[in-house]
Amino acid sequence: MQLFYTPHIEPQHTAFLLSEEESKHAIRVLRLQVGDTIHLVDGRGGLYKTEILDAHPKRTSLKVLHVQTDFGKASAELHMLVAPTKNIDRIEWFLEKATEIGMQEFTPLICEHSERKEVKVERLEKVAIAAMKQSLKAYLPKINPAITFAKFMASAEAQASTVQKGIAHCVDAEKNYISNAFQPAGKYLLLIGPEGDFAEKEIKDALAAGFIPLSLGNARLRTETAALAAVLEISLLNR
Repeated sequence: MQLFYTPHIEPQHTAFLLSEEESKHAIRVLRLQVGDTIHLVDGRGGLYKTEILDAHPKRTSLKVLHVQTDFGKASAELHMLVAPTKNIDRIEWFLEKATEIGMQEFTPLICEHSERKEVKVERLEKVAIAAMKQSLKAYLPKINPAITFAKFMASAEAQASTVQKGIAHCVDAEKNYISNAFQPAGKYLLLIGPEGDFAEKEIKDALAAGFIPLSLGNARLRTETAALAAVLEISLLNR
């Protein structure tokens, strides 16, 4: 099944016009023709089965045959806040894999020890869209602009008591594994720091806000590896 990302389609639509980019891919690259069936996703859980009415390489027109809402809806909600790496390719790799596995929201977290202070959201969104389509998902993770650790800790989300919150840090202290610390079918908020780790004050502030100190094992992991390990553990917890 080949998916096309169409964020502007709505469940009540009976017909739809593909964008020029998606039309070109469908007609010029995949060589689809009138009468062929293609599937659209809106990034909000909607899966649309459609039929090509006009195979135009710039504006392919479609007839909507069937709509399925909440396609592949997860039982949990995971928001990952990860310090962007100096080499942005590593964060893009993480985002690709986390989207495939199942992550609902991502925020680049600028910490005291962060080597990278700026992130282009548009580029990350393109990576997430490609991963969503490749993994046959209908939900696109929300990609937020970068935020400093201090500003995030002052937010309502960080202070919420209904969210299961954890911070993975490298300081030698008592920690919990995700499988022991969290319950399934919940909302999760996980913090992954830079390769220089969180600053001491950042760890103290997170713990004071109710974040559970987490262990991801005995090995020293790169930032993007640690983040992906956390996503995998949440996925297994909610399997």
